[in-house]
Amino acid sequence: MKTIEVDGLSKSFGHIKAVDNISFDVEEGECFGLVGPNGAGKTTTLKLLATVLNPDSGSARIYGYGILDQKDEVRANLGMVFEEPSLDVQLTGRDNLDFHACMYHMPREERRKRIAEVLRAVGLEERADIPVKDYSGGMQRRLEIARSMLTHPRVLLLDEPTVGVDVQTRRFMWDHVRGLNHNHGVTVLLATHYIEEAEYLCDRIAIMNMGRIVAIGTPEELKASVGKSVVSLSLSGGSSRDFIRMLSGLSWVENVRENNGQIEIGLKRENINLAEIADLAQGHDLIITAIKMRKPRLEDVFFQYAGSLVEEE
Repeated sequence: MKTIEVDGLSKSFGHIKAVDNISFDVEEGECFGLVGPNGAGKTTTLKLLATVLNPDSGSARIYGYGILDQKDEVRANLGMVFEEPSLDVQLTGRDNLDFHACMYHMPREERRKRIAEVLRAVGLEERADIPVKDYSGGMQRRLEIARSMLTHPRVLLLDEPTVGVDVQTRRFMWDHVRGLNHNHGVTVLLATHYIEEAEYLCDRIAIMNMGRIVAIGTPEELKASVGKSVVSLSLSGGSSRDFIRMLSGLSWVENVRENNGQIEIGLKRENINLAEIADLAQGHDLIITAIKMRKPRLEDVFFQYAGSLVEEE
């Protein structure tokens, strides 16, 4: 069953096309990632699906409800963690959750029980009654996750949920999101620019760049799209420009790119005679000072489709 259906969605701000005619589906119980550099259109996409923004054109449905004409029904099925902090830091953690639950008309006794459950789930029950201004960044992020789960949403939208948190908190949040997805069947749509986060959590990934979806598939499918293996070369000598151009035209080469002073060659077959590459380099007055072969990584995919590395912290 398709939980999220997006068809030709577009949104502009002035002359800037933030989201440009994108289409994708998310299956029920799937964790789906929107991955790309800052400014790729990920946040705008999530805000469109959350009915915070209206699209200029196109449509989207969540559990069959349209984001334009059935906003209340869409919101009733959603929980969302925004990239920008959205807590009232003067209130306690518990009061933040109580205020949110009241907005959804949750009865008092149900509120009390549900707030206790989500605080326990994110490890904040002992800090629930102190002002949020005294929370660390990681604790505030945990509280936002707890708030998003108060109403038992069927779909969870996460916008850069681990930006600015320490490694321990990041791992906790990954495991918590994975538990919601795997153990409770919550459908997750995750926007992130962290490669490791996407690979750890997502069943499928859509790579976004300049408002468009440029590739989509499972992590393994995406890695296979850049070749069976990758050869990394460090060179000395003359200019590598003609060498790269020549490599790009070979039948057994999928793609060639430069990365931090190295040349990386995506190969269409798993095994290649490295001496052949050395001979080709020598023919261009280049000397290979280091060479290694490895399996493709997701960062290779991002380089190919988005043209820039999605950075890790």
